[in-house]
Amino acid sequence: MSKRNIALLAGGFTGEYEVSVNSAQNIKNNLDASKYNVYTVFVTRDSWFYDSPDGKIEVDKNDFSLTVKGEKIKFDFAFITIHGTPGEDGKLQGYFEMLDIPYNTCDATTSAITMNKAYTKAIVHGIHHLNTARSMQLFKSDDRHDVASVAASLRFPLFIKPNNGGSSVGMSKVYNVAGLPEALEKAFHEDDQILVEEFIKGREFSIGVARLNGKITVLPATEIISSKDFFDYEAKYTPGVSQEITPGRLTDEENERIANIVTEVYLRLNCKGMVRIDFILLEDTAEFYFIEINTTPGQSANSLIPQQVRAAGMNVGEFYGELIEGAI
Repeated sequence: MSKRNIALLAGGFTGEYEVSVNSAQNIKNNLDASKYNVYTVFVTRDSWFYDSPDGKIEVDKNDFSLTVKGEKIKFDFAFITIHGTPGEDGKLQGYFEMLDIPYNTCDATTSAITMNKAYTKAIVHGIHHLNTARSMQLFKSDDRHDVASVAASLRFPLFIKPNNGGSSVGMSKVYNVAGLPEALEKAFHEDDQILVEEFIKGREFSIGVARLNGKITVLPATEIISSKDFFDYEAKYTPGVSQEITPGRLTDEENERIANIVTEVYLRLNCKGMVRIDFILLEDTAEFYFIEINTTPGQSANSLIPQQVRAAGMNVGEFYGELIEGAI
């Protein structure tokens, strides 16, 4: 069998550029070199390029190809590992669909919808055993979002977050009315839509779900214990600020129930490839609350999905290979 040409897309237009580059490096290190020729393609606002030993080579966007030393290279598969726009919000997915190049993530529609936290919550609402925090969606273009109406509708403490943001940038936790104006301004700085949500006190978990060999596979959950008030950007990316336990401390019954819940979320949102779903187990109860779904979860060596793949007794490289083969 001849080797497949894989384009590994990294970078993007957001503050998570470096996180994405680390993810791509780890995927490349793990993919089976006897089966795949891997070309890392960096995507920036100004150019899409492959960093060859002889210098940068621009991608021909007409057919998504590279010309290396006079030879035209076309790709059998696009492995998207870009967080935020344009790799997580459906833009690249739509492009590859038009070119008929298979890729590893959810389709353009699901990618676009799941980037919007409020729309996602509306779709998963009503799944058996899954709760969602009470919330309000606010739009910058609507000047009616006064502090009083927020305070009257929801119970403090509140989380204020950009609706389309990733990596917890622009997020705040607010304990009373006095903190609201600044938190709203901070979130609106990141996005034209924001989500104001009641804080759910409890233990936080994150769980990977992937379709492997045609079957939906639920990975072991990771429990996230943050020494900070919430799992913000610093807690996510600064060593030692949060502790991650894989598999998380859940009973057999809780593990079975969450597996059923996330399988239903995966199906209802029409997911493809691998996703990561974050949820909270409400304090002193057995109730699970949905936080969000991530359709291009981080893949650096100590990211949650690779941790969970290893905890499930699988080989990370084989896991990535299965995502490629399954999509092709």
